Amino acid sequence: MKVLQVINSLNFGGAEKLLVDAIPYYLKKGIDVDVLLLNDSHSDFYNKVSAYKNVKILSVDNKNKIYNPLQLFSIKKHLKEYDLIHVHLFPALYWVSLANRLLSKPRHILFTEHNSENKRRKKKVLKCVDRLIYKNYDLIATISEGVQNNLQDHLGPSFQNIIKIYNGINLGLIEDAKPYSHKELNIPETAYPLIQISSFTPQKDQATAIRALLKLPENVHLILVGDGPTLPQHKNLVKSLELQERVHFLGLRNDVPRLVKTAKISLLSSIFEGFGLAILEGMAAKNACIGSNVPGLSEILKDHGLLFSVGNIDELANLIRKLISDQAYYDCIAEACYMRSKDFSINKMVSEYKKIYLEMVEGN
Repeated sequence: MKVLQVINSLNFGGAEKLLVDAIPYYLKKGIDVDVLLLNDSHSDFYNKVSAYKNVKILSVDNKNKIYNPLQLFSIKKHLKEYDLIHVHLFPALYWVSLANRLLSKPRHILFTEHNSENKRRKKKVLKCVDRLIYKNYDLIATISEGVQNNLQDHLGPSFQNIIKIYNGINLGLIEDAKPYSHKELNIPETAYPLIQISSFTPQKDQATAIRALLKLPENVHLILVGDGPTLPQHKNLVKSLELQERVHFLGLRNDVPRLVKTAKISLLSSIFEGFGLAILEGMAAKNACIGSNVPGLSEILKDHGLLFSVGNIDELANLIRKLISDQAYYDCIAEACYMRSKDFSINKMVSEYKKIYLEMVEGN
């Protein structure tokens, strides 16, 4: 079976990382996989995929202009070479839906919904357009109960082709990772490190985590991993709060397993979140984990890790302070998080997708 994975780019992001990590598992299970990018800018993820000899990385003619509707004509010529098309993220969602309609023999198409919210859902006109676009997909997979419920509300009860497949991670890779010494990361030996791994976009709200430091002991440090449009304003915030010595911007990294193993607490302060792959990595690293109480993220952490109200700096600081001051409490939360992480292996996720691929293709 030949499957084409279509995604906007292989730049830093949860959906992108998930796809990259899943590819070797698809190959082991006998699924031939190629990747089509709307923006083929190179990155660590791009280089990782290009290292697989049997995986082609394709790109559209109007590359780097992902919102250009002309993308769909370039996409069309690639689709007919595959048994099934698996699409991730907007606007790839739109262009593949429309391009497939132009084929004399449309392919089987599957879309994975990675987020619980987006701007389109707040506009009536785009809501109608969305329904037309999603209707072209044979199947829609969601990555959590929260994502599924929100999408079902958005599309309406007539959509019966929505299923849930949880994301997964390489648990062994995290468990076997060797932590860095504090010296290697240029943080004081006495530092108590927190970590948040997320793109710098308004959704991720790193400002809440930064401001919480003002209410915590001075030995508490925050490691921020990622890049994106809001990075400069967060650096300015750190400077204005005089927290330069306690907040560490590490940029994009390909050593996340070692970084989460170095931290004591993993955070994710998102305003909304489809799943929270980064917090799952912290759980697998046996960190005590804290996330904002939003659909998707709360689904993973409830009754295992800790939750705080979106943007509530005091609540977040109090949870961190409790973990720092009470070792028995910390150990209890960390162990519960670790045991919960075992429910989300990437091998299980890929096996579920393989089953769906076969049903879609063989069922015609």
